[in-house]
Amino acid sequence: MNSNDKYYNEKLSADKLKRCYEIAPPRIQQYLEAEVNHVLKKINSGDVVLELGCGYGRILRLLAQKANLVIGIDTSSQSLMMAKKMIQDLKNCHLMKMDAVHLTFSDKIFDVVVCIQNGISAFHVNKIDLIRESIRVTKPGGIILFSSYSDKFWSYRLQWFQLQSDAGLIGEIDSKKTRDGVIVCKDGFTATTVNKEQFIALTQRFNVKT
Repeated sequence: MNSNDKYYNEKLSADKLKRCYEIAPPRIQQYLEAEVNHVLKKINSGDVVLELGCGYGRILRLLAQKANLVIGIDTSSQSLMMAKKMIQDLKNCHLMKMDAVHLTFSDKIFDVVVCIQNGISAFHVNKIDLIRESIRVTKPGGIILFSSYSDKFWSYRLQWFQLQSDAGLIGEIDSKKTRDGVIVCKDGFTATTVNKEQFIALTQRFNVKT
């Protein structure tokens, strides 16, 4: 388990993670809504969908309303317990504790794999391995959706993290080390991004359409 994985498991899971989204300022809320709407447009009624890093289940219900079957995975037991309560009435949504770079699913079984809210960076795992595993479990012609933050969004993102810090949800932000898209907290938490050029470079070794 890497340091950020441990952080999300021990310090920023379940209720605390949910609170991070509840205190998000208007511009962030607008972004989050647009991000989810983009994902939903890619899902058809018969699709089998996998969400990597589903957390407390923030978007699972929305995914389940569009898809035939949704599976959400996460490494945090506390977050999964909270997610279970949020989706307990949904028969087409299931949860599993699993690492996104060590998926136990068979090959080519999902129509859509979703990894949003900067998961490709926030997971702090080998990005190539993450992409490779996502491709492995996706059907030919399927869709894999990763998202991160644009450099143009830096001021809004930093404001959001400052609010989280002020609320005691994450550590004090280290202003000397926080810059160029990287947020560093004095308790060891870090948040980075993947830009468009980096995304392209990461996927070049795979036979996929970007």
